[in-house]
Amino acid sequence: MSAVPHERHPMSERVLFVDDEPNVLEAIQRTLRKQVDLRTATGGIEGLRMLRDEGPFGVVVSDMRMPAMTGAKFLAKVREEQPDAVRMILTGQSDMQAAIAAVNEGHIYRFLSKPCSPEQLFAAVEEGLKQHRLITSEKILLEQTLSGAVKMLIEILGMVSPAASGRAGRLQRYTIELAKALGLAEQWQWGLAAFVSQIGCVALPKDMLIKADGGQSLTDEERQLYESHPDVASKLLAAIPRLEDVAAIVTAQFGPLNFAGLPKDISRWDVRRAGQMLLRTCIEYDRLVARGTSRERAVNALIAAKLGLPDAVLTALANLSTIRQETSVRHFRVRDLEIGMVLDEDLVSPQGIRLVPAGTEVTRTLIVRLTTIAGASASSNPFASK
Repeated sequence: MSAVPHERHPMSERVLFVDDEPNVLEAIQRTLRKQVDLRTATGGIEGLRMLRDEGPFGVVVSDMRMPAMTGAKFLAKVREEQPDAVRMILTGQSDMQAAIAAVNEGHIYRFLSKPCSPEQLFAAVEEGLKQHRLITSEKILLEQTLSGAVKMLIEILGMVSPAASGRAGRLQRYTIELAKALGLAEQWQWGLAAFVSQIGCVALPKDMLIKADGGQSLTDEERQLYESHPDVASKLLAAIPRLEDVAAIVTAQFGPLNFAGLPKDISRWDVRRAGQMLLRTCIEYDRLVARGTSRERAVNALIAAKLGLPDAVLTALANLSTIRQETSVRHFRVRDLEIGMVLDEDLVSPQGIRLVPAGTEVTRTLIVRLTTIAGASASSNPFASK
């Protein structure tokens, strides 16, 4: 007897059926287990647990009438936790009006009536999986397009201020690391917000940027202007569809922090509030570390500053790495620089002007800028380390 190998399905194409009748779930298992990657749960509470522990799911199908939690309420919870999952209701004739109302309200993709033949059930699940693939593929395409546009903005920022561009790269790295250290589920808005947080600097005078990046004192007027750059960035980003949360996170770089009334468990915060906390924390941390403060002293300084950061954040912050793993320090000429390298020392002009600060990641724009400066200089060595 020959055996057909079990086809491996992407995790996001798993199918979850929820019904309080075990015999119904057993029949569904017999019908679909060879065609799809199937999970079952005997009620809404167990279904939500499986959603968190074994998800994501591409399609979620629920019985309408169940004790403790109705199918409509369960699927509303699914919509909150996994909005990309295609949701369906399996219902009897007595529940038809409630099912139709749920569909019309836009929360449910479609409903299936009991009894449902194996052919109808499989066809509905296949259609649901196709819909899920369409949703996720469009989402990925849009996010990749946004990512490319944002990368272009950062390249432009690198031409105006390599220091601000380098800071954006560090902030993105710190934000992603901090979210992981806190055990938070990944949210693409957080890393993107950190990456674009400095684009408002393109509107600032170059001399003032050099002073701010070098840690020099600013006049009250200059400081007020410098602290306006998040608002500039936010206005640019708010006009781009789906970046509303990113724009709101970017605006919270300066000013007082207020987390009063929020749950102690940060994972229960919404995307904006958690993102604002992550970005503001990393900005304060980077400001200290980039000027030579050790990681331990930087964390202690943030504790002493009483910014209102949650204790869990300060604990996680102490475990962040300020140095990339497996690095080696070597001397390079401009023409030998490669994208992805990190400057170990400040790069200054013969006149002592700091052109690029230590810790800046080498980008294509930075290489072009340095090559242009080197070509325009009469000196054979237009740069020096500080």
